[in-house]
Amino acid sequence: MSVLPRLKQRPEFLRVAAAGKKWVTPGMIVQVRKRSYRETNTSEARVGFTVSRKVGNSVQRNRARRRLKAAAAEIMTKHAQEGTDFVIIGRKNTLKRPFAALIADMTIALKKLQTYREGF
Repeated sequence: MSVLPRLKQRPEFLRVAAAGKKWVTPGMIVQVRKRSYRETNTSEARVGFTVSRKVGNSVQRNRARRRLKAAAAEIMTKHAQEGTDFVIIGRKNTLKRPFAALIADMTIALKKLQTYREGF
């Protein structure tokens, strides 16, 4: 399982949110922004994760974040379009939803946002 480069700084998250492209599923919200070719030195897809306090206490938020990271590692390493930034936002259902359903949610979101590429 390979790892995608991460978004870690607030301005990166805000740029993705400002792009205004998102897809809401029962298990998560996926926001997306296409980077310009001169914006960064990597052409890989980058991903950031956020889970607010609405989801629960710190233990629950961290568990939701871990589940989202595992789903992203499974789907996005193979299918996320290069040169794109993603922000995955956890929801209350992220904790209760079966892992297979989270994988399906992420796949559907990538397809609906037109950032899905066929695996190799």
